[in-house]
Amino acid sequence: MALSWEFAAGWMEVSDAADAQAGSRSASHAFLFSNLAMILLPLITTLCLVIHAHASALTTAISANERLCFYTEVDKAGEKIGFYFAVQSGGSFDIDFDVKDPNDKIMLEGQRERQGDYVFTANHVGEYAFCFENDMSTLTEKLVDFDIMVESEPRRDPPAKPGQISEHTSPLEESVFRLNGMLMNVKRTQKHFHTRENRGFSIVKSTQNRLFWYAIIESVAIIGMAVFQVYVLQTFFTKTGRRYKV
Repeated sequence: MALSWEFAAGWMEVSDAADAQAGSRSASHAFLFSNLAMILLPLITTLCLVIHAHASALTTAISANERLCFYTEVDKAGEKIGFYFAVQSGGSFDIDFDVKDPNDKIMLEGQRERQGDYVFTANHVGEYAFCFENDMSTLTEKLVDFDIMVESEPRRDPPAKPGQISEHTSPLEESVFRLNGMLMNVKRTQKHFHTRENRGFSIVKSTQNRLFWYAIIESVAIIGMAVFQVYVLQTFFTKTGRRYKV
């Protein structure tokens, strides 16, 4: 009986030690999760600020002597507007463009431009117009690829407890902003190569069409020349006699 009581007491001590160990583990896990949340929360906020942008990438065909405009809305003054365009095919790969603010004031303009990449600050709230004009062509249609992006410039918010998380957030924020810049450079490079590919394809297609029609005209000319030579030879060797009555 005494032995059973000793065994029960030992089992209770072991179970209490296991409960204490489990409690310490859960407390350590909670502490780790709280620290991880304190570190990741500013990072997620910074990512949201960096990604907070709306853009529209389109490809449109502009006929000869046509003016085509696109519009975007700016919600607050001071936002950055990115404007990129490139003529993919048609004529000399050039086009006229202009950008106007809500007061019809010209912000950007250019004539016979092949491509452009601009960033400017929207000083007024309202609708901005981005117009293309294919006035220099009388027959040729232009294919234009363009991208309009309106984004708020990200700002760093002060941490809630500077003494605890400032040393963690600064390197993370710097890494996020650096990655954002690298991604923008990759995007611009991708657009550049995409434009070169489309222009090369357009030139090859135009050359192929010219060679095709040149071969057709050459074949028709050869066949016509052969028929003409056969006709001339037949007239040389054909004798037409006349009869005279005496």
